[in-house]
Formats: sequence, C-alpha cells, structure tokens
Amino acid sequence: MEVQLFGHAKSQATRKAQRFFNERRVPVHFVDLRKRHPAAGELRKWVQRFGVEGVLDAQSQAYAEQGLRYVSASDEDWIERLSAEPAALALPLGRCGAELTVGDDPEGWQRLADAAKG
Repeated sequence: MEVQLFGHAKSQATRKAQRFFNERRVPVHFVDLRKRHPAAGELRKWVQRFGVEGVLDAQSQAYAEQGLRYVSASDEDWIERLSAEPAALALPLGRCGAELTVGDDPEGWQRLADAAKG
C-alpha cells in the first residue's frame, strides 16, 4: 500500500509530512490541492472520521476571508464547499488504507507509515 498525502507545496505542515515519510523511506503519492481539488467522496471520509471542525483550519487566511466562522451548514454542504475551495482545509490530509490523518500529526503519520509497510 502507498500513503496518499493531500496538501500543497507552500504548506509548512505538508512539507514536514513529506520529510517525515522520506526519512522513513515510505513511498508517498502526493496530490497537490492547488492543481487538483479533492472530490467530495474523498473529503467525506475525513469529515465522517474527524468532523467538519476537525478538517477545517480555523487559523487559515481562507477561513477568515470567506467568513466561515459564521457559516452554519450540514456536513454535506461543508463537504461540497471544501471540495470546491480546499484552501480552508487543515493540511495535509493523509490516507493509507483505513488510516486517516489531518494536519500536523506525527503520531498519525507513523500509523500511516506502519500501514504502508504492512
């Protein structure tokens, strides 16, 4: 299995995750969210596991600019909104099999690395 990492190159946490996996020689399939937005079905997995608040980056510029603090919507509406404009996501989003991680989470990344190694 291969680790999938969703993020963008300018994200410090994404670069940190890439270094983490490179140091452990774990192959990573990187998806740049600035070039390819995540599908709603992909985001649904993280929202179901961590909740909308868990996948949002309340400190991001996009979160503030879009006034997302004041948005009251269903999970499906959030998923559609974040799929169209992923700048407010807590990055990186990691996946390997059933294991998922959100944001700067070295313990979670280790679980992904362990799952990738079998």
